Amino acid sequence: MAEEQKDLEVLLGSEERFAPPEEFVKASEYSEAAIYDQAERDFEGWWESWAEKLDWFEKWETTLEWNPPWAKWFQEGKLNASHNCLDRHVEAGNGDRVAYHWIAEDGPTRDVTYADLLDMTKRFASALKGLGVEKGDVVGIYMPMIPETPAAILACARIGAVHNVVFGGFSPQSVKERMEVSDAKVLVTANANMRRGKPISMKTEVDKIAGELPELKHVVVVERREDVETPMQSGRDLWWHEICEQADGDCPAEPLDAEHPLFILYTSGSTAKPKGILHTTGGYLTGVSATHRMVFDLKPESDVFWCAADIGWVTGHSYIVYGPLANGATSVLYEGAPDYPDKDRWWEIVERYKVTTLYTAPTAIRACMKWGREHPEKHDLSSLRLLGSVGEPINPRAWVWYHKVIGGERCPIVDTWWQTETGHMMITPLPAITETKPGSATRPFPGVDAQVVDKHGEKVEEGGGFLTLRRPWPGMARTLFGEDERFVETYWSKYGPDIYDVGDASKVDSDGYFWIVGRTDDVINVSGHRMSTMEIESACVSHERVAETAVVGAADEDTGQAIVAFVTLDGTGEEPEGFTEELRAHVAEKIGKLARPKRIIYADDLPKTRSGKIMRRLLKDIAEGRELGDVTTLRDPSVTEKIKEKMAAESD
Repeated sequence: MAEEQKDLEVLLGSEERFAPPEEFVKASEYSEAAIYDQAERDFEGWWESWAEKLDWFEKWETTLEWNPPWAKWFQEGKLNASHNCLDRHVEAGNGDRVAYHWIAEDGPTRDVTYADLLDMTKRFASALKGLGVEKGDVVGIYMPMIPETPAAILACARIGAVHNVVFGGFSPQSVKERMEVSDAKVLVTANANMRRGKPISMKTEVDKIAGELPELKHVVVVERREDVETPMQSGRDLWWHEICEQADGDCPAEPLDAEHPLFILYTSGSTAKPKGILHTTGGYLTGVSATHRMVFDLKPESDVFWCAADIGWVTGHSYIVYGPLANGATSVLYEGAPDYPDKDRWWEIVERYKVTTLYTAPTAIRACMKWGREHPEKHDLSSLRLLGSVGEPINPRAWVWYHKVIGGERCPIVDTWWQTETGHMMITPLPAITETKPGSATRPFPGVDAQVVDKHGEKVEEGGGFLTLRRPWPGMARTLFGEDERFVETYWSKYGPDIYDVGDASKVDSDGYFWIVGRTDDVINVSGHRMSTMEIESACVSHERVAETAVVGAADEDTGQAIVAFVTLDGTGEEPEGFTEELRAHVAEKIGKLARPKRIIYADDLPKTRSGKIMRRLLKDIAEGRELGDVTTLRDPSVTEKIKEKMAAESD
C-alpha cells in the first residue's frame, strides 16, 4: 500500500499546526491530556464511566462480553433511549429548554421544547402500540427534516420497536427494498417534502410500493403541507395528527436490555444489496453521548448545536437525535438546502439563532467556498466557537477556508472519522487538547485502538496502509440484519475475528496522526499503477483556481483505466486558455505524472444528493458513456444532463 500511495504530501498540506486557542482551553471541561492515558489503562472502565452518566432502570453486571467478533456491552443492565433523551431532562426541570429550533425550507419556524417533544413522542408511541406494534417489531420511517421525525424515532425506542429510517430523498424502490428485508409492520411518512421551495409528494411515491409489502399493515402520514393532495387508502393509511389526538398521552418508557436492538440503518454495499447495520441500545447511547459531549466540548445550558446533516444518515441519527438529546442540548433542525433561497442561508441561520457549533461535510464547505466569502461575510458569525467536519476526508485548502472565513481563526476544527458501522466518532481531535493539522483526523478518541497496517496485518509505525480497529467499542454494529455470515466476512475476516477491517486506506505520520485517504475500493488502476481517487482529488483542489473535483476511473483500451476529473472552478465563467494543461502539470507535481487526468471536464456543479454527497457512480456512468442509474436522490438532476452535454460537445 505504501508503494501505491506515491505521495501523500498533498494531504499533509504545509504541515501547518493549529494549537487549541487559550480562551477555549480555559473554558473547557476536557482540557487534560491525561484523559488518553486514563482510557488506555482501562478502556472498559473508561466506557463504563460514560455509561454511568445515563439513567438505568437496572444497572449492568458485566461491562463487556467479547467473543470475537461478537460483543455485548453492559449485560444485565436495563435502560431506555427515549427516557434518556427526554423524560430525565423534563423531570430535572428542563422541560422548557429548546430541543430543536426547527426551520422549514419554505419559511415557517418553530421552537420545540423538551416537554413538547416528550408529549409528541409519548402520543405517537401510544398510537404505535394501538396499531399492534410490539417490542422487537420494525417500523419504517421515510420522512423530511421535520420535528415529527425525531419524535417517531424516539417513539419506537420508547416501546422497544426497531426503527429503520430511510433517507427522504431515496426512491420508492429503495424504500421498498429496506422495508421488505426488515419485515416492517408500519411505515411513517409525510404527504410532502420540500425541494427548493416546491412541495413534492412523498405519499404518492410510497403508494407505488406499499401494496407490494405483505408485512406492512399501516402507513402513517404527517401532513407537512395542507395544499398537497394526499390519497389515503381506507384501513391502511392513517393521519399522524388524528391518531395522536386519540392516543393516550401517558406512555411510560419500556425498560429494555442494553443489547436490545435500537435501529437498523441500511448502507450501500460493494454489491447492489445494501447492508442492514444493526445497533443496540446501551452501548450505542453511551458512545454517542460521550463523543458528542467531549468532541464538541458541549455546554448544554448555553450551546446551540447544529449538525447540518440529514436524519436519514447515521450522522443524523447520532448527532441530531440521540447524542444531543441524551446530553440535553439545544440543536438546529433545518429542512432545506444550504443555498435556498439564497447562498447565505446557512449564515443567516447561524446569526439568527446564535449557533455555537457547526458540524457539516467537506462537500458543503467546498460549495460555500465556490459561492464566495461574500455570503458568510454578510452575517455576524461571532457566536461560533467550534467547527466540525464529517463524511469524508477534508482537503487542507477547504479546512483552512473553513477556519479563516467561517471560524474567524478563533474556532478549533474537529475533523472526525467514523462510519455507519462504528455508530459514533472513532478518530477525532479533542478541541481543548489536540493540536490540529489541516486534513488530518488526528488521534483516536480515548478508549479507541486504531492502527494502520500493511497487507499482512502488521502495524505501520509511519506511512501508508489500511485502517483497522483493534478492540471493541460500545457503539459498534452488532451484526448485519439477518446476515451474520456476511457481517463476519465483510468486516472481521481479513485480519482475524478480533480485528475490524475498516475498508479505508490511511496514513499515519511521525506524530501518530491519522490521515484518511479514502475507501480502498476507490482506486484507479492505470497501467498496473493503483492510485487513490481521493489523492488525485486533493491534488486538484490544492490548485488555487479549483473549487471542487470528483475523480473517476473510466475504461480505457490502452491503460485499462483512465483518470477523468470533473472540475468546478472558483468564480464563474469558462476555464482560462491553457488551464487544462496547467492543472495536469499541477497534479503531476503533487503526485507524479501517472496521476495526471487524461480528461478534465469543467462543470458549474457536480451531481450531489440533498445531503451534499457527490454521486461519483453517475459521473463514472457519464465518463463511460452508459445510461445513468437512479438520479432520484439528486438535489438537482439537471446537473448530470449538463455534464453529459458538455462531454458530448467536447467529443465532437
